[in-house]
This record gives sequence, C-alpha cells and structure tokens, in this order.
Amino acid sequence: MNTTDKIKKFVILGILFLLPITAYLFFSSGINHFAKLPVLTEYVLEIDQFKTENGGSKQLEDHITILCFFGNDIESSQANAFNLAHKIYKKNYQFKDFQFVILTPDGTQAQVKLLKEDLSQIENPENWNFVYGTPNEIEKIFNSLGSSYSLNNNMASPYVFIIDKDRSLRGRDDDEDLGILYGFDSSIYSEINNKMSDDVRVILAEYRLALKKYNSKREI
Repeated sequence: MNTTDKIKKFVILGILFLLPITAYLFFSSGINHFAKLPVLTEYVLEIDQFKTENGGSKQLEDHITILCFFGNDIESSQANAFNLAHKIYKKNYQFKDFQFVILTPDGTQAQVKLLKEDLSQIENPENWNFVYGTPNEIEKIFNSLGSSYSLNNNMASPYVFIIDKDRSLRGRDDDEDLGILYGFDSSIYSEINNKMSDDVRVILAEYRLALKKYNSKREI
C-alpha cells in the first residue's frame, strides 16, 4: 500500500470515528432545539379587556407572546426587565407577530413611562406592550395559565411565560431541574440566558418552519 492509499485510509477511518461523536454533541447541545415546545395549558384567557395607554387593546391570539406581570411597583421589576431586554427582546423583537405584553395595574402609567425610557437605551421598545387593568382582571389571566406560581401582594411575579398563537402556554415537561417548567424566573440571569433563550428559539423556529411549508404548498 503506497503513502497516498494509507492517507486515504486514515482519513476515512477518522471520518467514520468522528462523525457519530460530532452528531451526538450537535443534537445534545440543546435539549429543545429539535422538538416542538410542549403545550402545558390550553386556552389561556384573552387580554383584550386591558387597555394600552392610548386606549387601544392587544391580544394573545395570532401572536407569539412573552407575557409578564410587573405589578404596582414597576421599579422593583426593572432588573428583570433589563434581563429580558438584553437576552430575549433585543434578539427577537423584529420577528413578525412576536410581542412582549406586560399586564399592569391601572395607575402605573408614569412608572411605565420611565421604564420604557430606560429600555430604549437597550433597543427600540416598540414591542414592549404595557396594558392596564384591574387587579382582579390581572389575577384571572394569571390563574388561567394553570401554573404552580402565584402573584405577590403587588400583583407582580418574576416569572414570564411563552404563549403561542393559539393562546396555549408553552414550556417544559421534562426540565432537568424542576420537571415541569411553566415559566422562567426573570430575576435569574442564567435562566433567561440559557433556558428561556433556548425555548424562544425553538418556538420561533417552529413557526418559521410552518410558514415555509405553507408558502411551499401555495407555490405548488
């Protein structure tokens, strides 16, 4: 066997050895990259009774929504908002039909204005949608999520939720730490940076794929 044949042999053996390992590392690098994000709760209540600062309304239906509850004391949620702005909003806010919705007690408009000014230093806050309602209305929406969490006395929660276009709560049913993961603790930077960022990519990829298939069928 000449030198060239020996080199070819070693190259082929190297590829056969490394390919399975590379594939394993690729597919195991993110637990949710190659599967749909599980539906944990169906038919989350619609939010069209809440009003924007201009008197309009927003809805969950037909949108991919990051749903947040910042409560009466907006300043206490500022660090959470910054974590979300840097790791989730900034990378995804221009995706069609993607939105942040923050259910906020009426009367917090001045606090929200200050927060949005701070958020604008990170990225254009056009898809940060603060909508206002009563504590009772906020609690009803929160309870409809069917999560294991609760609102505090200020009608706030550090947990934020992924709601799909059919108003279903998406999350994890096999999380390595908690088992069922209904929402993401926005006060924990690593959880937003790792788990939530991963899951948002999954659901956006899911809708990109669905749109691609739809457009392909129309062209046939």
